[in-house]
Amino acid sequence: MKVLSLTEPGATLIREKKKLIETRSWKTDYRGELYIHGSNAPFFKIWKDDEKILNLIKDIPLSYSKIICKCNLVDCIYMTKEYVEKMKKDNYQEYICGVYEEGRYAWILEDIEPLKTPIEAKGQLNIWNYYSENEVMDLMNNIKYGWLAKDSKIHNNVDETFSSNYILQNPKEVIMNKVGVCWDQVELERYYFKSNPWNIKTYFIVHYDNDKCPTHTFLTYQKQNKYYWFEHSWEKFRGIHEYGTEKELLLDVRDKFIKYELNNQYIRENLVLHEYKKPKYHISVQEFYNHCDNGKYVDFNTL
Repeated sequence: MKVLSLTEPGATLIREKKKLIETRSWKTDYRGELYIHGSNAPFFKIWKDDEKILNLIKDIPLSYSKIICKCNLVDCIYMTKEYVEKMKKDNYQEYICGVYEEGRYAWILEDIEPLKTPIEAKGQLNIWNYYSENEVMDLMNNIKYGWLAKDSKIHNNVDETFSSNYILQNPKEVIMNKVGVCWDQVELERYYFKSNPWNIKTYFIVHYDNDKCPTHTFLTYQKQNKYYWFEHSWEKFRGIHEYGTEKELLLDVRDKFIKYELNNQYIRENLVLHEYKKPKYHISVQEFYNHCDNGKYVDFNTL
């Protein structure tokens, strides 16, 4: 869904249909369904002591870090001096609910509909996209298993050239190329999940065997006291898996990795798990290993 973040009480004024025009310093060519999000920023400072605005929202709770209504963005009008003067004269309530100055833009909103259940979300600048976990999975289904080489050639299978020629793609490249190994796919998942307020983590599990050193990366999140393993690249376990505890989740992934990737043939002390942050893009295999190894070590024995 397309979303626009507003500093409160702007979002609530729209939800309550007391404000039908959003004023911005920039133009948009987008037209269509638009969701309104109350950002986590403090109360809009120019309205802090404005009694007219305060009366409009009297006894109405404000919403922070939530998507609270949807509408249709039907027009974007350049403000001339005449436009500003006409708004002040003919639609004073709308005038005080925006910033009307020559050279700015009036975004015209229609069909405002409050959401029965607001959606918790992080705000972003400009018009941004919010995806639920199921929508993310649908988007990930456009991606096949494969990798991008340094010469920009796409490979559909991991072969003997992978370790020397692979580079980590950025999310837009994964979308464009429609291929990625788990390392690439997790970065795309991270990108799609960035607006969600859940505790997003990414993990790198590896068995150091002085040969192939098999690995897997995966994304997890915490939502309403439950823990979820979001898996797309590992086709056998593709889906969203729910757990009561983080320990249960990590041990389950470990056990599946041992059984299906290592065929139960492994050295316990060589099986390593790290939580890692977003890496630099276009790095090599060795650089990716180094990045993950420098992440937070997770001791299976003390989970």
